[in-house]
Amino acid sequence: MRLREDDLPRVFAYIGGIVKGLGGLSICVGGMPDHVHILCGLPKTMALSDFVRGVKADSSKWLKQLGGYDEFAWQEGYGAFSVSPSLLDKTMSYIASQMEHHKKRSFEEEYKLFLQAYGISYDERFVFSD
Repeated sequence: MRLREDDLPRVFAYIGGIVKGLGGLSICVGGMPDHVHILCGLPKTMALSDFVRGVKADSSKWLKQLGGYDEFAWQEGYGAFSVSPSLLDKTMSYIASQMEHHKKRSFEEEYKLFLQAYGISYDERFVFSD
């Protein structure tokens, strides 16, 4: 299930609050109706998988209370990448301009190109599978 475009600003703000509540530093949250980007500093005492699980669980619960998202669920997996401090501004700009990016290329296409460009191996069967 996709997020409604009108709800995106509220969803992104809420996710930023979850990040802070988990002890992280929320730098930028954005995306599209079918995916979300979170640029943040992770809590030093929490495993990445626990952090992502917390963000997904709390936001899913909130979305269901928001209304119209009774069947909502995040995809099972996630992608996480470190960002050099020198690239924070570029990364924030990328997140803020998702609508423009995805007029040219789908998120799935862009993600696979990113993985290939950085030499990250993946199994096609498990990338964006339902």
